[in-house]
This record gives sequence, C-alpha cells and structure tokens, in this order.
Amino acid sequence: MENNYINYVEFKAHNIDAIKTFYASAFDWKFTDYGPTYVAFSESGLEGGFELTEDRIVNGALIVLFHKNLEATQSKVEVSGGTIVKAIFSFPGGRRFHFIDPSGNELAVWSDQ
Repeated sequence: MENNYINYVEFKAHNIDAIKTFYASAFDWKFTDYGPTYVAFSESGLEGGFELTEDRIVNGALIVLFHKNLEATQSKVEVSGGTIVKAIFSFPGGRRFHFIDPSGNELAVWSDQ
C-alpha cells in the first residue's frame, strides 16, 4: 500500500444480503462480512465495502485513501482547507477519519496501524 493513493471505495446499501447477491451474481465479486452492517468485497479490481444505511442514498460512494500516519495527514488536510467531519476512529482492521474537500466531496483516509 502506498501513502496518498486511493486504496478502497465504500458504498452505502439498504440491504446487505441483496447487494451481495447482486454483485456476486453479476460480477463474481467475493465478500467478507464484518458484522450485520458491513461487508467488504474483493476480486473487483479495487477493494471496497458496503455499509448498511436506512438513509436516502444520494452519493453512495466513499473514496478511501491510505496513509500510515493518520494524525499528520488529518492535520495536513485541515491546514490545506479541508473540514474534518469524523475525527480519527477505530474500526475492525484499522483506523480512519473522514473529511470534506473544498468542493463538498466527502473522502476518508485510513491506516492499518
């Protein structure tokens, strides 16, 4: 994994089982469940996941960058004009934070450390 590279894409889903069935059938993607509200996918060209939501899905994709040093990267995002919308938090497999860029796009940065 390389720092600052797009590493993962995350989508919203209203039904985890239905979304798994669709992508497995249509594209032969493989899945790993992480509890009842999240599933990761592989064998798609770029790894990613689906997060369960009851909210209306407007822009269901979350682009996730990788960086080993989240604290420094979060600070750099803020100094560069980004807005942190979810400070660094832990999840199964690592830690990450979310930010809004100057155009209003939400992205995330994660680390396995």
